[in-house]
Amino acid sequence: MSDKQMQEKYADLALRTGVNLQKGQALMINSSIEGADFTRIVVRKAYELGAKDVLVNWQDDELTLLKYQNAPEEVLTTIPQWQVDKNLAFAKDGAALLSIRSTNPDLLKDVDAEKVAKAQKAGAEAMKEFRKYTMNDRIAWSIISIPTGDWSQKIFPDKSKEEAKEALWDQIFKIVRVDKEDPVAAWEEHNKNLKDAREVLNKKQYTKLIFKAPGTDISFDLPKGHIWKGGAAKTTEGVAFNPNMPTEEVFTLPHKYGVNGTVASTKPLIYGGNMIDNFSLTFEEGKVVDFKAEKGYDTLKHLLDTDEGARRLGELALVPHASPISQSGLIFYNTLFDENASCHIALGKAYPTNVEGGSDMNDEELDKNGVNDSLTHVDFMIGSAELDIDGVTADGKTEAVFRKGAWAF
Repeated sequence: MSDKQMQEKYADLALRTGVNLQKGQALMINSSIEGADFTRIVVRKAYELGAKDVLVNWQDDELTLLKYQNAPEEVLTTIPQWQVDKNLAFAKDGAALLSIRSTNPDLLKDVDAEKVAKAQKAGAEAMKEFRKYTMNDRIAWSIISIPTGDWSQKIFPDKSKEEAKEALWDQIFKIVRVDKEDPVAAWEEHNKNLKDAREVLNKKQYTKLIFKAPGTDISFDLPKGHIWKGGAAKTTEGVAFNPNMPTEEVFTLPHKYGVNGTVASTKPLIYGGNMIDNFSLTFEEGKVVDFKAEKGYDTLKHLLDTDEGARRLGELALVPHASPISQSGLIFYNTLFDENASCHIALGKAYPTNVEGGSDMNDEELDKNGVNDSLTHVDFMIGSAELDIDGVTADGKTEAVFRKGAWAF
């Protein structure tokens, strides 16, 4: 097939399996202008599937950089109310949300990290109400990625921009199963496999997981009634959707007050247009009490200082080292891909849906059940072929969960 035909299949997959767009439903898309051609395909197909309205929020890396370089801080930290109202209006109407991410990972490397942190915090505060719709699965939402020149060259530095984009398209098509004759059917099978894995863990109901690898020796208490999720999710109205494409993880939440030990990163983290690499965090009673970073120390510090909850964890995800993304041998410098090549954890807000009854709990009840709250949610990778994981059962027995980066079951 030609690249255009493959992009048509990818757009179809994002709408049918990603957000599972329903007839008569509105769709909101966040996309880069560099991906305008692909986004137009998505919009056309959305209308063909019966969308009543499609709104595209366009983003542009060059304009973003110019704003950070020239605009006063008060502008960077002020989110117009009309932007908030627009998103909330679509969410309240039951719209689906599709994010097509393709940002240059080095975009803001020369911008003051504190300035970036303040702007991101302001954005998170402004969109806090809207975020409840996605974090609680009130609406269908999905994140996919497409190549851009700068991002592609970061992965394939020896190629020209066009050659690098072609190479990255090929990788994405394979990783999200667009190269299969029927990608939708391929994802149905993949979702079933992830469901099987999470059901094993949900039956186990471990009280604690212990991770050990070079630089990592850490334990995660798991809340009573925690729920493992992965693959397809369901909205509160019962519509199935895939939040992340690709996805190779099953995930839950650690108890916000029950994380102890030190964990080391195994892949770079791109945050706020900056890279954080070769870093480690030390936790006591759930809170980061010390941290190190060979690269991006200031960016990591600003992330941890976002708010009280940013120094605690909101997600714990298991991904076998043999995942297709890991086996590609590439570092994507894009969390959507890299987190699905490796076990990972997330600083910040937890998904309330990862604990029984969490979606109906108030803030006090969530805290009592160990569910972390924060303006941020940032995944970083800690898995490798050397990672061992043990689970502790309710009766105190310890059993192998991962050995050398692979399922031990």
